[in-house]
Amino acid sequence: MSGRVLILGTGGTIAGVADSSSQSTGYRAAALSVEQLVAAVPALAEYDLETRQVAQVDSKDMSFAIWTELHREVSAALKDGQLDGVVITHGTDTLEETAYFLARTLVAAKPVVLTAAMRPATALSADGPQNLLDAVQLACEPAAAGVRVCMHGEVFAGFAVRKCHPYAVHAFASTRAAGPVMEEGVFAPPASLPEPLGFNPAPENWPWVEVLQNHAGQDARAVRALVGAGVRGLVVAATGNGTLAEGFAESLREAAQAGVAVVVVSRCPQGHVVGQPQHGLWVLPLTAAQARVELLLQLRDRPA
Repeated sequence: MSGRVLILGTGGTIAGVADSSSQSTGYRAAALSVEQLVAAVPALAEYDLETRQVAQVDSKDMSFAIWTELHREVSAALKDGQLDGVVITHGTDTLEETAYFLARTLVAAKPVVLTAAMRPATALSADGPQNLLDAVQLACEPAAAGVRVCMHGEVFAGFAVRKCHPYAVHAFASTRAAGPVMEEGVFAPPASLPEPLGFNPAPENWPWVEVLQNHAGQDARAVRALVGAGVRGLVVAATGNGTLAEGFAESLREAAQAGVAVVVVSRCPQGHVVGQPQHGLWVLPLTAAQARVELLLQLRDRPA
C-alpha cells in the first residue's frame, strides 16, 4: 500500500450526477456517496483508504453543524498514528470558507486536503476522479502538512484560496502566492500558516455576521437596519483599496462604536487592501468570505 488516508465526504459537484454525459451544468449535486467516488478511480486501489460520509449537501447549503462535525472528525484523525493524512471531498461554492475555517482552527502536523470538482461525476470529461487521486497522493506527503486545497493539478494553502469562476475547470486561485503545479508525484512546500485559533465544538451560539458591499449609491440604511436587528459583525467589501462612500463609512463607524465588529476588505477579485484607508476601520488582507469566517471565530465565544 502507498499510504493510509481517511476520506471524508460532504457532497458537492464532485458527487453530482446529470441526465446526460454532455451536461456540465444543471446537474444534481451530492448524489453519490464517497464510497462511489473512490470506486470510480481504479488507481486508488493501491492506497489503504477509510471513507466516511460526514454530510451529503450541495455546498451552497454548507452549515455550521457540518463544520463542527468536520472539525471533530479531522481532529480525531490527526491523532491517529496510523493515518498519513485526511482528504475532504467538498462542493466548490463554499470550499474557500471551509478551508479557511479548518486552517484557522486546526494544528495539522499531517496533510488535510480539500478537493472538489467543477463538473459532475457523470460528465464526459469529469474532473473529479483526477482531483481525488491527486488529493490522496498529496495527503500521503509529509511535506504537505497543514490544510490544503488540491484542484486541477494545483495546490493552495487552505487559508489563501478563492473561487474565481462560476464554471471554468480552473476556477480556483490563491489570494497570496500561486500554488505549485503538480507534475511527477506531488510537490507542495510548507505554507506559512497564521497562528490557529482555539475552537470549542460544543457551543452552538455562532454569532450573526453579515457581508455588505460598497457600491455606487450606497447609503447607511442597511447598516443601521442590521445593527438594530442585533448583528454581531459586519464584513464590508470596499471598492478599490478599501474606499467607502462617506455616509456609508460614517454608519459603519457608528456600528463599531455600538460594539459591532466591523472588518473592511476589498471587493476586487485580485489583491487586497494595503495601507490604512482614511475611514479608520479594521482592515484585513482577506476575501469577504474569509473575513466573515474570521469574524465568526473571533466572536463565537465572546458574550454578545
